[in-house]
Amino acid sequence: MHFISKRILPILFFSLFSLATFAQKITKNVPYVVMVSFDGFRHDYVEKYNAKNIKKFIKKGAAAEKMLPSFPSKTFPNHYTLVTGLYPSHHGLVDNTFYDKGRDTFYSIRQREKVEDPYYYGGLPLWQLVQQNGMKSASFFWVGSETPIGGVFPSYYHRFDDTVPHTKRVNAVFDWLKLPEVDRPHLITIYFSMVDTQGHEYGPNSDKTKEAVMEADSLVGLLMNGLKKMDLPVNVILVSDHGMYEMQNKLEYFIFQEDLLEGLSKNDFIFVNNGTHANIFMKNKAKEKEVFNAIAAKQIHFKIYKKADIPENLHFNEHPRIGDLFFIAEPGYSFYSKETLAKKPESRKVWGVHGFDPYITTEMGAIFYANGPNIKKGKKIPTFENIHVYPFVTAILGITPPKIDGDIKVLEGILKK
Repeated sequence: MHFISKRILPILFFSLFSLATFAQKITKNVPYVVMVSFDGFRHDYVEKYNAKNIKKFIKKGAAAEKMLPSFPSKTFPNHYTLVTGLYPSHHGLVDNTFYDKGRDTFYSIRQREKVEDPYYYGGLPLWQLVQQNGMKSASFFWVGSETPIGGVFPSYYHRFDDTVPHTKRVNAVFDWLKLPEVDRPHLITIYFSMVDTQGHEYGPNSDKTKEAVMEADSLVGLLMNGLKKMDLPVNVILVSDHGMYEMQNKLEYFIFQEDLLEGLSKNDFIFVNNGTHANIFMKNKAKEKEVFNAIAAKQIHFKIYKKADIPENLHFNEHPRIGDLFFIAEPGYSFYSKETLAKKPESRKVWGVHGFDPYITTEMGAIFYANGPNIKKGKKIPTFENIHVYPFVTAILGITPPKIDGDIKVLEGILKK
């Protein structure tokens, strides 16, 4: 048993009281940010499906024409870009599934042990920056939030479980904001997958996708009505990671990897198929030119690049998790495996896909809407890249971001001075 001297107790209590008082002073005049992600919510869904609560939200706040996801327009890279302000090539989460040469292994969003391994994550997530500045943070699901990046978790977080009811996630926001001021998180992130799930299965033009959009719209209504009852300066940001493209079940849209690699020795490289794009990691660098030329001769509805020649506007050629050779499919086309399709034939007439080049594929456009006491009302924002959300959040919270790819100048015009 350990004993504390009676002389030390008053000093200890005074120190704890002083720390609590200091924390209260830091956060007393700082507003709050709730960032909500609806995965796969395309930039035109609000008008397309008449999402009335979100329309009301937009009318009282600011809205972008569309927000461009970073390349590739996939879920994990872009959710992590939103909370680091870095392109995927710079934060390292380059795809939902990728090959890591350093460990000679594959990362996949389905592998719990990989998802929770900080080795794969670079950058300084928003929740860490917030906590470094004396505030609390909270997350009800977000890429990276259940991983001890830099040895740090958000102050409050949940391990991902998509069966958790959507209303429970919204109610958790209210519970966090009702905490005593010193314990109350100034940054809250919350994630929903249903729009993406239905968009993948039935395509962006289906009734099922419309139903998912309507559910997202009702959740926005629930959130905003609940926040009205709180006497707190809460700013809400609605985002998505990417849009959705309707794919057609026609043989001419299938690019088969077996045809591309025919005649080449698989001992010379590792081929990684990501659907809308693919990578080749050379085991035998002396064979790179031969492999490149053989595949380049078959370029129909896709392009192959040497890593150094990947278009600069994609910001996707600086990380070792990107292949020595890189393929990009044209919108509407995708890389497939004959072996996989033989085991599991595609019976759907249409379905939804994302991952295409967002700079040339309008359907990849995501959403950005902001509403709150620090946001100007009725402001329209031209199309911008999602790397700029991070400095926007830090500006609201009054903290200085580290060196990132994003720039506050892009969105500072919608902030009240």
